[in-house]
Amino acid sequence: MIRVNIEKGVYLFKLEDLLKDRKISINKLMRDTNTDFKVLKRIITGELVRFDIFVIARLCDYLECTITDIIDYIPNKIK
Repeated sequence: MIRVNIEKGVYLFKLEDLLKDRKISINKLMRDTNTDFKVLKRIITGELVRFDIFVIARLCDYLECTITDIIDYIPNKIK
């Protein structure tokens, strides 16, 4: 899990752990979901500037999970 601290909270990027648990490679995910490798790497490493809801939906559909299984946000007030 990759933690990215921002001013008001922290993002948790969990795609890599999810893929490891399910024994799915990034290359397989890329091919099966028709998602660019660089986009997937940014989601895995937390180096995103913005979220593409269509990509996240495609990943959730393929992995049969919810968005919070891939990316989570925890505001400072809750931490």
